[in-house]
Amino acid sequence: MTGLASPAVRKGAPAAGTTPGVPQGPPAPRRTALLPTAALVLGALYCLLPVAWVLVAATKPASDLFSTFTFLPGNGLGDNVSDLTAYREGIYWRWMGNSVLYAGLGAVLSTVVSAFAGYALAVYRFRGREAFFNIMLTGVLMPPVILAIPQYLLMAEADLTDTYASVLLPLVLSPYGVYLGRIYAEAAIPMELVEAGRVDGAGEWRIFLRIAVPMMSPGLVTIFLFQFVAIWNNFLLPFIMLGDDEKFPMTVGLFTLLKQGASQPSLYNLVITGALLAIVPLIALFLVIQRFWSLDLLSGAVKS
Repeated sequence: MTGLASPAVRKGAPAAGTTPGVPQGPPAPRRTALLPTAALVLGALYCLLPVAWVLVAATKPASDLFSTFTFLPGNGLGDNVSDLTAYREGIYWRWMGNSVLYAGLGAVLSTVVSAFAGYALAVYRFRGREAFFNIMLTGVLMPPVILAIPQYLLMAEADLTDTYASVLLPLVLSPYGVYLGRIYAEAAIPMELVEAGRVDGAGEWRIFLRIAVPMMSPGLVTIFLFQFVAIWNNFLLPFIMLGDDEKFPMTVGLFTLLKQGASQPSLYNLVITGALLAIVPLIALFLVIQRFWSLDLLSGAVKS
């Protein structure tokens, strides 16, 4: 009959979406990118190898630290922790507390300032906004060593050197944190919601606290995490600002122990054990904050 193909013709016709004349079959197996995978594995080993060495070396007594195979574990971890705790009446834990103070309070204050500044730069329009933002971003490009001496001179003029404030105040304003705050505020806060809040009679503070902050929370968690890790690992600023070892953070305190180890090799065990214990708060922070980070990202994943 006219217009109807025979069963044989229909059976041999190519499937929809395929090219006629090209043999069809199962898709070719996807080749594994061996070079990028190998590079990532080598990078991971490069980063994890020092951590593994610290973990193993902290278990060795002083007599075995340099006389046994590098990655052969020992049984002296408990003694090393006890010796570290007894050293100068537990000054190590004072350094640990100082690091928690500097990193925790500094990260909170920096996150608050970054939230305010990022929201203002993203929502409000005022003269010189872009110029101010671009000038502030130059701080991201400057190495900390360039800023440390001017900051010390400013603190000396204010008679704040060798105080907790001399370490905290320079860390409150983070150019990178303000940058992240603005970028995330522009992406997460629809201007329609801000305008709707204004039409309903809400003040600017209420709009910021009730609308902007919940939407910016994943970005603020990221800023807090970055700042905490950066301040926890900061060495140069407290090394320049502080002279009283009772106010030292972990990094500067362990450095003083390391210098003394040149004349007292037994202190090397204390330095290594202290470095191992200094990683524990960071791991705990990542484990705790990851849950809230995931929940915030999921809660803000769908919005109109």
